[in-house]
Amino acid sequence: MNPVAIWIISRKYLITLVLCLLCASTVWATQWAVLGPDGGDVRSLTYDPRNSDHILLGTSTGSIFSSEDGGHSWSRFAHLGSGDDYVLDHIAIDPRNPKQIFASAWSVENQQAGDLFRSRDGGKNWEALPAMHGKSIRAMVMSASDSNVLVAGALDGVFRSLDGGDSWVRISTSNPEIKNIESAAVDPKNPDVVYAGTWHLAWKTADGGASWHHINKGMIDDSDVFSIIVDATNSSVVFASACSGIYKSDSAGELFQKLQGIPFSARRTRVLKQDPVNPATVYAGTTEGLWRTADAGKTWKRVSNSEVVVNDVLVDPRNPNRVLLATDRSGVMASDDGAQTFLPSNHGYTHRYVTSILADQNDPDSMLVGVVNDREFGGVFSTHDGGQHWQQKSSGLGGRDVFALKQTSNGALIAGTNRGVFMLDRNASEWRPINTIVNEKTSFRPVKKGARKTEVALKTGVRSVLDARVNELEITPKRWLAATSAGLFSSFNQGKSWSGGPVLGENEFVSVQARGDLIVAATRTHVLVSYNDGTSWQQARLSSYVTSLSGVAIMPDGEILVASREGAFRSSDSGATWEHMVNGLPDKHISSITYDSAGKRLLATSTATGVVFASQDGGRSWQRGPDSGYPLRRVSVVHGHFVAATPFDGVIVQPEDVSQRTPTGMGGGSSN
Repeated sequence: MNPVAIWIISRKYLITLVLCLLCASTVWATQWAVLGPDGGDVRSLTYDPRNSDHILLGTSTGSIFSSEDGGHSWSRFAHLGSGDDYVLDHIAIDPRNPKQIFASAWSVENQQAGDLFRSRDGGKNWEALPAMHGKSIRAMVMSASDSNVLVAGALDGVFRSLDGGDSWVRISTSNPEIKNIESAAVDPKNPDVVYAGTWHLAWKTADGGASWHHINKGMIDDSDVFSIIVDATNSSVVFASACSGIYKSDSAGELFQKLQGIPFSARRTRVLKQDPVNPATVYAGTTEGLWRTADAGKTWKRVSNSEVVVNDVLVDPRNPNRVLLATDRSGVMASDDGAQTFLPSNHGYTHRYVTSILADQNDPDSMLVGVVNDREFGGVFSTHDGGQHWQQKSSGLGGRDVFALKQTSNGALIAGTNRGVFMLDRNASEWRPINTIVNEKTSFRPVKKGARKTEVALKTGVRSVLDARVNELEITPKRWLAATSAGLFSSFNQGKSWSGGPVLGENEFVSVQARGDLIVAATRTHVLVSYNDGTSWQQARLSSYVTSLSGVAIMPDGEILVASREGAFRSSDSGATWEHMVNGLPDKHISSITYDSAGKRLLATSTATGVVFASQDGGRSWQRGPDSGYPLRRVSVVHGHFVAATPFDGVIVQPEDVSQRTPTGMGGGSSN
């Protein structure tokens, strides 16, 4: 595995930043501090009815964040579920008792599964309600007239609790067609009136579920109903959003009329939200921005960037000009002028998948990171003050994911993306592609020499474009190497051109490392080795049960190490035999192995634990180091502190007090 680049940051910056971040989150004070970059996906927002400055934020990885200042800053609040697969689309705070909080969840990994969680002590402790355990809950609403009444929509029907979540009854049993619930609403004056939007139109009960009827008049058939809201002042007025557009009913859902004014491309409306002060104002959060009507749906106007994907909308009940958006990729967007303008409001909220960390060799207080899954809001971010502030540095990348970052000897930056390699020249402001492939092709031309005919070999350069996913880059004084989904490529002229392709029939390379003439490259299932600088290759066969490699590392003595989902492996004989390293190391889910040259040790991380593992005997035995509290992708050592990349929480740093408690041999040094 390519070692994580060193973040050379002054001790003054590091100590100050860590102390500030630790003070900001007392609940998670024993864990590492999150540096950023801020932003990422947000699924839901809800405010405390008694104190709208207190806002809770739900994510797609089971985490809840909290704000105590109306969404200006955020801190980690809770984590629900045992993994990172729970999508928290709905959170409700009891207005009679704000210490009672509910959160519904469905699983990304198993979309048929989920939970409904409750806290009775303001979020310090949470329980999964037994009656709803295992249900994929896509909708949840608390009755405005009686907070003991909750309605949850799951894939197997509509459920209701009349006692604050202690017990639940499926109220849709009278009609087996009522399933795959996507949205729900309760009449604000009568909790027995329930609306349920499904993957195929909507249903309504007026008697607590004893009977149901389709409310589809006026709706286009086969509409997936994403959101339903009932006017807080007039319960005859109902709005519903579907894949075919937005509908309004003035007859409590008995007849709908399709509203005009939103173009077809933006009609995948994920959420509708009514202004609590001005009922005629309704917001529609779509996959192409936020739309607003001030006349109860007669006219609509887009009030945000069309690139913004809106998952939820929050309007401050004290000041309706304060509007917050939960978005994909760009985090929380905030407006203080009635949705005329929006700015990011993500201080303290980091939900980024960091793939690479790079210290700027020309600026000891600067660092760059590569992220994936955030399109035009992602790419590369840089900080020049130790993570206190971040700037996006992605112009020219075209919304590409960044899997690898390197810096050349002259200060230029190289990025491996999901579509090719890009370079940012020193002092330049825009990345440029460096994806020219020139492979030699040999052809034979017959020639006549006297009375004899013979063939002459002609070598020509065949040009093409490298547009594959680039998983790892290795830069040596002699050559650059790129492990890609289209093969292994080399450049001997600093990226002006590349040559290469499949090796031994293998295309999908995830990692490449070089030490002298030794090159080790890995696919998901195989390790390939060259001892003559790539002239010839041989396969180093792993056990057949190894199905997902994540990276390789090379020791100074040429020993090869492999990180994989099935654990870590080492070979001292060029890959002829392999040893499964389990002496102190987890036997699976190893995300990285790096060689820390300053500490003369190996470091390993796992996505299943936040522990950093170290070995000072070439991997024969391992010791547990500090526990970060986060799943880790890779780790580096900076001034005696670990700095790590995470799958969901950006870049994290080891607090000052943790290093004083680490075992002998775990502190100090820098990894290269």
